[in-house]
Amino acid sequence: MQPFELHLDVNQPINAIDLLSQHCQLSKQQLKLVMQKGAVWLTHGNKTERVRRAKKVLQVGHSLHLYYNEIALSDDFTKPQLIKDCGDYSVWNKPSGMMSQGSKWGDHSTISRYAQLHLTPQRPAFIVHRLDRATQGVILIAHSKRAVRELTSLFENRQISKKYQAIVNGEFPGMLEFDSAIDERSAYTKAMLLRYDPYTNLSLLDIEIGSGRKHQIRRHLLSAQFPISGDRLYGAASELDQAHDLQLCAYQLSFLCPLTQTEQCFTIAPDFITVA
Repeated sequence: MQPFELHLDVNQPINAIDLLSQHCQLSKQQLKLVMQKGAVWLTHGNKTERVRRAKKVLQVGHSLHLYYNEIALSDDFTKPQLIKDCGDYSVWNKPSGMMSQGSKWGDHSTISRYAQLHLTPQRPAFIVHRLDRATQGVILIAHSKRAVRELTSLFENRQISKKYQAIVNGEFPGMLEFDSAIDERSAYTKAMLLRYDPYTNLSLLDIEIGSGRKHQIRRHLLSAQFPISGDRLYGAASELDQAHDLQLCAYQLSFLCPLTQTEQCFTIAPDFITVA
């Protein structure tokens, strides 16, 4: 079925599932799944939010929105790995290709929704920082308002150490620092060579950042003619780059936990192609 949108004004009190079924060829069972996966939205007043309950009673003046896309609603996605459940927050290894937050087409395949549904016991999930969809690595998910507030403050005040590794095309010099602005905002990136493979002409880098601008590492490295391997947005369109995912990983997060006052450090091994 081709993707489609449905926008319905409510003229009399009615259950969400009944209104949708009156105007859509999907079965009620299919519609329930679509709702559970976050592709149905309710507008009331100035607020628009996802509605997941099939029997949610809609009132006159409400508007219901359905965004259907089979690809976006598919269950065929790489699952994240739980690194540690800390109660008020959890730490995950997000795979490349998984979004941090959802879109109007759904949220079931995002790290935040996955964490909400798969922790025991289940609890609310809130994003406190983001990784690009193409970037793999360590990400924190908050599960309480206090954790949201405290962890967000750590990121805003740069009290969390974030380390990345990347594989770039070309022979990288020993170390480069970048401080050129990203989208007119200050940005700092430091990249150091770990090893170079002359046979593939690829370099493995260790990277630290002092800010978190959109696509910062990718854009800074490209500015020095060292695109990240597998970067289809900013990198070269070589045959090798098209054969694998973006080779960028947030491999370590370390910080003083504001909830327990204990030092925390979470490290993973990047899932990269081989650089000899």
